[in-house]
Parts: sequence; C-alpha cells; structure tokens
Amino acid sequence: MKKHASAVWTGGLMDGKGTMSTQTGVLSDAPYGFKSRFEDGPGTNPEELIAAAHAGCFSMALSLMLGQAGLTPERIETRAEVSLEKVGEGFAITASHLDVSAKVPGTDAAAFQRIATQAKEGCPLSKLMTAKITMDARLV
Repeated sequence: MKKHASAVWTGGLMDGKGTMSTQTGVLSDAPYGFKSRFEDGPGTNPEELIAAAHAGCFSMALSLMLGQAGLTPERIETRAEVSLEKVGEGFAITASHLDVSAKVPGTDAAAFQRIATQAKEGCPLSKLMTAKITMDARLV
C-alpha cells in the first residue's frame, strides 16, 4: 500500500506561501506558510499534520491491540504534541508526546498501560519517527 500527499511552495521562506493536498482530497490546496508554521498565522503546517497522523495511527493501533486482548474500547481520544526545535543551524522534530484517554470496559489500569505502551511502540508512525516519543495514557 502506498499513500501520497503533495505540497506546492511559491516565493521566499518568510514571504512565500504554499498549499498541501492529500490523495483522498481531505486536504485540497490547504494553505500553509511561515506564519502558520512558526507563529500563530492562519493555515496548517507539517508538524500539526504529523501530530494528527501520529494521534490517528496510535488510536487505531491501540484499538487493534485491545481487540487482540479481547477488549472493545468505547472511546479512544488521543492528542499528539509534536515538538519542533532549533537544533544546530536548522530545526528538527525532537519529540512527539501522546496524551491518551480511553474508555475500555472490562480492563484495569495496569493492563491498559501495558497494551497502550505496546501500541505506542507498534504504531507504524511511531516506528517511522526517530524522535523521542512519550505518552500519557489513562483509563476513564
């Protein structure tokens, strides 16, 4: 399976602008630029898209692994926070923190933590990133 997305950029770094689109069309010419990436300007940015992808990937991996343990989650809510930091002469994504809240009937906190940790390590996007990936997971 292969998926794709594309970006178009015009102009310089500070005054330029770009758009991003996805294969499915969920994003279609979504604007992004310096201000949306490094300030609080309108539009999206690569880091928030990576955070969304990591949160979605992890939530699906957790659902899978809970199912393999004979558990069915009623709800999994994951917030991923990606850190973009100055490193040397450039920038790097240095971490992704997962904040997870799940309602899973029939389990306890210890079993949930074990399965959530396995999901964090097994999520394909977690495997892709070389950044430190942390997580807070709680059963509600």
